[in-house]
Amino acid sequence: MSAFLGYSGQAWSPAGDKGRFVLPPAFRKAVKESSGGAKTLCLAAHARYDCLMGFGLSRIEELHRELDEEAAAARDLKNTEFDRDVRAAQLFGFEQLPFDESGRFVMPEYLRDLGKVESGLYFQGSGKFFFVWAPEQLRQMGPEWKSAQAACARLMAAAKKGGGE
Repeated sequence: MSAFLGYSGQAWSPAGDKGRFVLPPAFRKAVKESSGGAKTLCLAAHARYDCLMGFGLSRIEELHRELDEEAAAARDLKNTEFDRDVRAAQLFGFEQLPFDESGRFVMPEYLRDLGKVESGLYFQGSGKFFFVWAPEQLRQMGPEWKSAQAACARLMAAAKKGGGE
């Protein structure tokens, strides 16, 4: 198996019934690689944007390092505001969701609410993780998101016509 190189690309997945969604093939492959072959998607609310973020199990080790580094920096800067427990809850508050060979998974209702998910999911690679946007939320973002907004609109239009890209 090749080394995991991160998440890239874009994809659209319409909402299914009963809270079911499909992890698109390129992202499914990357999550599986990142998870040592396990079909486990880690999904959490993004800390800053009204969207979700996804990643594979290998990111957990990295999150432990990130927490340790942030705690050390806070100590060095004598930042008494830093609360390791709160930060740990933010970093590790993700859901581990199993998916099948076709990429189908069930998203918990609270994550759908946090991501404001209705019509479907737009996936945008971002290296260590990928964004999972409700198109309505992505459209509200500023011009720095214009490439993702255009890709989302294009993929949704192609899906409506019955074709994929």
